[in-house]
Amino acid sequence: MATDLKNSIEDELRSDTIVIYGKGTKEQPRCGFTLETVQFFTELGYPFRVHDVLLDAEKRQALSALTNWPTLPKVFIKGKFYGDTDILGPMRESGELGKVLDEAFGRV
Repeated sequence: MATDLKNSIEDELRSDTIVIYGKGTKEQPRCGFTLETVQFFTELGYPFRVHDVLLDAEKRQALSALTNWPTLPKVFIKGKFYGDTDILGPMRESGELGKVLDEAFGRV
């Protein structure tokens, strides 16, 4: 991964507590999975940022290499990769996600 690209991703992950890399934006998701993830976090009520990587093949490749997760969206909380709603949904149901978010936002 190119240093500039790595630094850019690291900066994005530091700039927001919840970062989603997906297809489209928060306001205009461009695939059903990104839409599902936006709705998921909107329902939770925590602030999050969506970075559109649909047209940036190099960044998508770098993120896949970084996470060992080939598909979008990719959700990071406080810089740690968590997958997508297939992983986060069960975490929400078990109460684990609430703990992760409370800790990430300093609500513990």
